[in-house]
Amino acid sequence: MQDKIEKLCATVLKKVTPKKAQRIKVEALAKKLEGKVAETAKALGVEAQVRIEGSVAKDTWLSEDPEIDIFMRVPTTIPRKSLGDVCLKIARKATEGSKQIERFAEHPYLEAFVEDVRVNIVPCYNVKRGEWLSATDRTPYHTDYVKKHLNVQMRGEVRLLKKFMKGIGVYGAEIKIGGFSGYLCELLILYFKSFLKTLEAFAGHIKRITIDIENYYKGRENELQLLFQEPLLIVDPVDKGRNVASAVQPQKLYTFIAAARIFLKNPSLTFFYPPETKPLTSDKLKHVLAKRGSTLIFLAFQKIDAVPDVLWGQLYKSQRSLYKLLRLNDFNILRDLSWSDEKNLSMFIFELEERILPPVKKHLGPPLEKEHECEKFLKKHLNNVNTVSGPYIEDGRWVVNIRRKYVDAVFLLSERLKDGGRSAGVAEQISQALRKGLKIFVDDEIVEVYRKNRDFAVFLTEFLSGKPKWLENAKT
Repeated sequence: MQDKIEKLCATVLKKVTPKKAQRIKVEALAKKLEGKVAETAKALGVEAQVRIEGSVAKDTWLSEDPEIDIFMRVPTTIPRKSLGDVCLKIARKATEGSKQIERFAEHPYLEAFVEDVRVNIVPCYNVKRGEWLSATDRTPYHTDYVKKHLNVQMRGEVRLLKKFMKGIGVYGAEIKIGGFSGYLCELLILYFKSFLKTLEAFAGHIKRITIDIENYYKGRENELQLLFQEPLLIVDPVDKGRNVASAVQPQKLYTFIAAARIFLKNPSLTFFYPPETKPLTSDKLKHVLAKRGSTLIFLAFQKIDAVPDVLWGQLYKSQRSLYKLLRLNDFNILRDLSWSDEKNLSMFIFELEERILPPVKKHLGPPLEKEHECEKFLKKHLNNVNTVSGPYIEDGRWVVNIRRKYVDAVFLLSERLKDGGRSAGVAEQISQALRKGLKIFVDDEIVEVYRKNRDFAVFLTEFLSGKPKWLENAKT
């Protein structure tokens, strides 16, 4: 098995390591853009130290997905609220004529596509270590730390880890993904020394994983439990008060753990290169939905004027609120997800055990030893028009059978969202979009939308399968 894994890793490493010609091209483009951003900043009267950061600077980038990070280190005299706008103006001018997308982390930054290469132009303050004014101020120190400690062989191990994480869908710290950042991958390799040892460590994960490379908390490990609550803790070597893994959502961590276990027992290229999803035909989709036995409810709405990171933050917040609304009204949710093309269409999908509930439910009251609570319970239910039966005593407590307020999940959602759903916890910009036009589709009513939007068709095909691609050929 070890031979098989090593051969597989060698094959992948050859694919993801940049060749000399590509390396020359990307590094030249990075240098050119670094100069252009510096010139533009100077022309606009902004004093900025411009540096190449990220995977290109650290030589951990993947040949199939080069990404250049240009950072503008500006004086602290620029107000915090103006930082994004000032630097966006410089970035737009420096990459004029290229496709540009405004992104948002702690503050706005620009993503541009120059000569088919993704370029991020990000502002930060020129501060001493530990005197951070914004989250991105640490990045130059991260770059210097990794360049100092990561040797040539380890860079290859980082590439393998990144590619594995991309293949299983857990790479990327942006809000949409909530996964592992490139810097986090580099620190894992610095600590565990190799891709395989990293997988082995996570595959054997039973309780919380804690890594403190610089031993800031040596002899004071108990403090870490108080300072950080996340299930994965990687103390930032350049900032002992920060968990580099704080953006990693539990679901992504557990996916990585499960995939690591399966890979070590049954290695396959699928983990690195998942096959492309072929969407179900419309007829097949109807057949699958008819046979499924559950109810799928799709809440579809149109364009939201927000940068992608803000959009996904609002979607996830609203999804959690709608999940809670359905659960509080006794609807059992099998799965729920958000989807968006980030342009014209967004959607919440809830798969329920049942759309329609019985009109009556049993409601348990307090045990008899809680006299005050019993009085309140009786006062509420004794002559209530919604009381069908009771109150009566069962197993030492008051019980009542009452009419449900909502028996149809679609009616519940329609009622609570007709004003945008702010009272149900829907985020502000999502609420505005729902007020403008919410469409609710049930089961195969979604087919028309499915036919017109291939990205959504791929998403729904994968949602209905529910099985990760890396599990397809696994032997258990």
